[in-house]
Amino acid sequence: MATADLTVIALGRPDPSASEYIAEIQRRLRAQDRVRFRLHAMGTELEGSTEDILAVVGELHAVPFESGIPRVYTVLKLDERRDKPDQTLDDKVRAVDERL
Repeated sequence: MATADLTVIALGRPDPSASEYIAEIQRRLRAQDRVRFRLHAMGTELEGSTEDILAVVGELHAVPFESGIPRVYTVLKLDERRDKPDQTLDDKVRAVDERL
């Protein structure tokens, strides 16, 4: 399993608020079953196979374009540990919490 952090930024939008695009991205995530996800204040965490994450990210990157936005900047941080193939986002946080 891979974990990822995704931020899709719609550039050139008329309103400085991004919540409209973020809400649509969250709706699209809810409508699919390939990756697990969790919204946070600065983006969205994803869990799944690398292939599924990359496919879903490609679809989400296109969301602002569908609304007429001229430029989209997407930031993806992807982490895959093949020595721990079942590691989840919660496992990663728990490992740090246990050391605190």
